[in-house]
Amino acid sequence: MIKSLVGGIVAATAFVMLSSSAIAAGPEIVKGPAAEPDCFAPWAADTQFFKFPKKDGPYRIALANGYIANTWRIQMVQTAKAYAAQKDVAAKLKEFKVVSTGEDVPAQISAINNFIDSGYDAIVVNAQNPTAFGPVIKRAKEAGVVLVAFDNILDTKDAINVNVDQKGLGELWGKWLVTHVPNGGKVLEVRGVAGTSVDTDRHNGIHEALDASGKKWAVTEVVGKWDDGVAQKASADAIATNGPFDGVTGQGGDTGIVQAMIDAKHPFVPFGGETENGFRKFCAAHAADGLKCSSAGTGPAQVAVAIKTAISALEGNVVPQSVKLPLAIVEDPNFKAGQDFFPDQSDNFFVGNSFPTCGINFTAQEIMGQTKADQ
Repeated sequence: MIKSLVGGIVAATAFVMLSSSAIAAGPEIVKGPAAEPDCFAPWAADTQFFKFPKKDGPYRIALANGYIANTWRIQMVQTAKAYAAQKDVAAKLKEFKVVSTGEDVPAQISAINNFIDSGYDAIVVNAQNPTAFGPVIKRAKEAGVVLVAFDNILDTKDAINVNVDQKGLGELWGKWLVTHVPNGGKVLEVRGVAGTSVDTDRHNGIHEALDASGKKWAVTEVVGKWDDGVAQKASADAIATNGPFDGVTGQGGDTGIVQAMIDAKHPFVPFGGETENGFRKFCAAHAADGLKCSSAGTGPAQVAVAIKTAISALEGNVVPQSVKLPLAIVEDPNFKAGQDFFPDQSDNFFVGNSFPTCGINFTAQEIMGQTKADQ
């Protein structure tokens, strides 16, 4: 009985020590501003600031990506590798690992768990689902692993989120249609990848702007997965069955959407879309024909800001729990060749791959020289 009691006390003591250690491993909540306030801008006035225990480098950092089958994600992976290869960044890295797990949420969670178990210092993630990662977020915090979500972020205050105002982006596109389709009408909405926070937030922003206008709208929704080929086919089918439309908004794959309009001889109409080079080429070439565009978003280079945030946190610097990135916006009639789009570059290249306030800038060659493969 005494032996059992002693054993229980020892076990309980070990549990308390483990729990205390786990709690201590997480970040301390401190006052701002961030170490680089121009780069790490807090999302809102009440955003908390984190200070992680300082670790000595060089660091092992992993990118746990999900969906890979569209241009934005491919370019994002290429950009991550290009950033990790830059001299000043590479000097701080012992290892940089990349995996893409597709649309399988459990597979992405398993990848993050594997990185935690393997002793990585930080993990950046483009999450397939904002709410399914609770247990792995807790594990990362207890293990002292810096977890940074970007683009498709996590519904938590226990990890760092880096993103643009995705709902605000949807509102921007919706207001563009409200302004340029003055009597309301039929709208084609080409959505992204179902279940992701980006798709949901942008969709909600579009509809809030349309609903607030007081005009009558009939919206046809199709899924384009932010991919030119998928979006082109979905748009072609929608035009054939529900067209013609008075306005269009697309979350991505916008070059394919315009090509579907051209192939179907659909009149050019106002369009609120993303920042693909091909889309902006079309917007510049056909503005006089009725393709009045708002092109806005943030390029795949936001992954570089996420990696930079992770490194800064590992170095013991103060960072916001939620970092707000600026949008890259160009609207008719201000599309300028060589600045807002690049006639000699691929249509599938996303424009807007610099964040000057963070010292981040990439050439097309630097990005396209990398592969999309896991490493």
